[in-house]
Amino acid sequence: MSEIPAKATESEDPSDGAMNQAAEAAAAGDAMWQSSPPGSIYDYIRVASFSISPGGLVDQWSLRAEQLFGIPAARAVGMDPIEAFIDPDLRERGQRKMAEILDGREWTGVVPFRMPDKADGGRGDEGLAEVYVMPTRTAEGDKAAVCIVVDVRTLRSIETDLAASQAIFGQSPFGFLLIDTDLRVRRVNERFASIFGGTPDDHRGKGVHDYLPRGEAERVAATLRRVLETGQSITDMHVTGHVPGSEERRHWSVNLYRVHSGSGRPIGIAWLGTDITSRRAAAREAAAARRNLALLNEAGARIGNSLDLETTARELLDVVVPGFCDLATVDLYQGLLTGDETPPGLTDGSAELRRVAFASAVSGAPFAGSGEPVEVGAVHHFPFNSRCADALRTARPQAVPPEEGGLVQSTLAVPMVAHDTVVGLAQFARAKGSEPFGDRDRDLAVELAARAAVCIDNARLYRREHERALILQRSLLPPGDPEASGLDIACRYLPGNAATEVGGDWFDVIELPGHRTALVVGDVMGRGLRAAVAMGELRTAVRTLALLDLEPAEVLSALDEIARGLGTPGGVQQATRTARQPRDADLSEVYLATCVYAVYDSVTRRCTFANAGHLPPVLVEPGEPALMLDVPPGMPLGVGGEPFEEVEVELPEGALLALYTDGLVESRDHPLDEGLQAFVGALTDPSRPLEDVCDHVLNTLDTHHGEDDIALLMARVQGLPAESVGDWTLPREPRSVGRAREYARGQLVSWDLEPLVDTTELLVSELVTNALRYGEGEIRLRLLLDRTLVCEVWDSGLVQPRRRRARDTDEGGRGLQLVGLLSAAWGSRRTPRGKTVWFELPLPGGEAGLTDPAEALLSLF
Repeated sequence: MSEIPAKATESEDPSDGAMNQAAEAAAAGDAMWQSSPPGSIYDYIRVASFSISPGGLVDQWSLRAEQLFGIPAARAVGMDPIEAFIDPDLRERGQRKMAEILDGREWTGVVPFRMPDKADGGRGDEGLAEVYVMPTRTAEGDKAAVCIVVDVRTLRSIETDLAASQAIFGQSPFGFLLIDTDLRVRRVNERFASIFGGTPDDHRGKGVHDYLPRGEAERVAATLRRVLETGQSITDMHVTGHVPGSEERRHWSVNLYRVHSGSGRPIGIAWLGTDITSRRAAAREAAAARRNLALLNEAGARIGNSLDLETTARELLDVVVPGFCDLATVDLYQGLLTGDETPPGLTDGSAELRRVAFASAVSGAPFAGSGEPVEVGAVHHFPFNSRCADALRTARPQAVPPEEGGLVQSTLAVPMVAHDTVVGLAQFARAKGSEPFGDRDRDLAVELAARAAVCIDNARLYRREHERALILQRSLLPPGDPEASGLDIACRYLPGNAATEVGGDWFDVIELPGHRTALVVGDVMGRGLRAAVAMGELRTAVRTLALLDLEPAEVLSALDEIARGLGTPGGVQQATRTARQPRDADLSEVYLATCVYAVYDSVTRRCTFANAGHLPPVLVEPGEPALMLDVPPGMPLGVGGEPFEEVEVELPEGALLALYTDGLVESRDHPLDEGLQAFVGALTDPSRPLEDVCDHVLNTLDTHHGEDDIALLMARVQGLPAESVGDWTLPREPRSVGRAREYARGQLVSWDLEPLVDTTELLVSELVTNALRYGEGEIRLRLLLDRTLVCEVWDSGLVQPRRRRARDTDEGGRGLQLVGLLSAAWGSRRTPRGKTVWFELPLPGGEAGLTDPAEALLSLF
């Protein structure tokens, strides 16, 4: 052991002397001793040194001694260490030990010490030091000593920390690495070595490029340099790579922080890694589940808001593109779209389909699927052996293999099944670069397709029922353009839109005897097939009652009874019996309807109105503003108990009469009064063509609200000219029969109707004879010429003629049979002063031929 000089050196750093000695030794060619730079182990264990002179006093005091004891060298040199640092109770023993040391004995022990009292009078701190005392000699040969002092408490703390660090490093369930400033591994724990193979020592000196793919390694290395340079810690950095012997991608969560020496100098980076592969997979599963749930919620909110097939299909694609797939199509069976419940090939998947919707998140990318691209609206079918046809046959989803070099990498063909019936096929495709479809995606696609299929099937069923109801409703309306004597007729019927059900609005034009016409407009309250059927029953009843030639008020009274009987199981009679009893809501339904019934006589141009709770007719006279006729509204049909009133109005030539339903003048946005005023204001020019007037009214008013059906019936008055009417009064005497024949012949000749003379004379003779024999009062003969020839015989008798079949032996009773054989139609009606018997003959040159009187007479026998 080299001797230490007895005097203190002037060095400020204890390491400088070693470095200078190493430099001198190197210059002298001696062996090179490596010095420990600042931040070595000595900084942690707090080692100090001082020397003792032969007199037992401190003659050298190192800088570390100053740091350990807190006493500068100027004060410490010359102090008795026993007196200065040892407790008084232990000084005697300390003096003995010092004497032994100065005698040349080496000593090691643990010594409690106390700092000298502070300058302010405070007691010095106490400590425990492990002292190494080594005898030396001075230059004069005197015995001295060198003391090396270690702070025991600091040493014990370091031992505890080292043990704890070793336990944490070795027993940690996480991968633990220490990386030096060159980004090389200095140490790894057993956990890291068990994952990447080998022993912990095998990994020493490796870099991140030895564990991670190139791109990932570059990113991690840059992060390590940043941590080393800035000292900023990194938390939960995700790193992706592979472990030896496995192709599975692994994910780790890494925490990085810079490690410093005792002096604060950076010496490396600590790496703490946790395998989060399972956690990432679980997070992806949870995210996928949340996404799927959100997609299903969105589908429930957006799909099925319309009862239109194509709109529902587009709503499905709006939900799935681009949230679920990149491209999608919907094909529906063509037969089901056209109303065929079981089209050929439905069960084996070969039936024709129509592409109703297509969506793409890839600009300009067609959906080729398993064949040539199909345009929206095109009718096609899938090959029998294709995956799409197999999906339709089995009602199970199929994965369609992608085409070589195509844009699509994964396609699902999902049958759209509703109520155990396949209604079509939905195809979902993901382009290259997207994640292929998995099992969860398949299940989600099936659920989305099923929801859309139910909505599409509901829309299909609604469309079918709606079309049937419309067919029924239209079949109950007058076909084509109705014609009437003395009237120019135009009509419009607008059903509610596809989102509303059919209603009970109707109108009718009924030809009555004597060139009279019944105009009817009605509205059954309610919507749907029930209202349409009730409307059909009421319309049929109106036509039947009109043929009985009843007065308008009588017609409405009979209709009221019929409407009351519609909702009663026993019909009209049961409704009458239970009129004063409360109805059973389970066995009957209330049918209410409004109706206006008008009878127009083209000879007199007088029109008789009766109203059952309906909107008032509108009349436009030439040169006058439109006005609503004051017709007492009465109670709606089906209420019962109230009589109906009649109003007779004379209509001038060229006047315009309008009958309508409330759908024309009332909606949610336009109150009834406002709509009526708008309707009256739209009828400004009655001289225009009637069809143009109808179009003008519909274009002016709000008729596109779709809330209710609209019926509009307009008639322009064109009375029968006076020269087309022949009217005579005959006395009640036998000679009147001959005069009637003369009057008829003369009138027909003036009308250039000579082919009808013989038949007319014969039939007029029969009717006048019956009036003389069975009637009362004077007789009136009237001939009316319009589209047909009508002959009327009036008398005051109330007994209606009744046709009967005469036996072969009867001499009479064949008059009315002859009238029925020779005329196109005949009948009788009551009048305020008796009755009228009439017959009608077609004009020559018409479609209906004339009957030969001789053959008709022979057919009677």
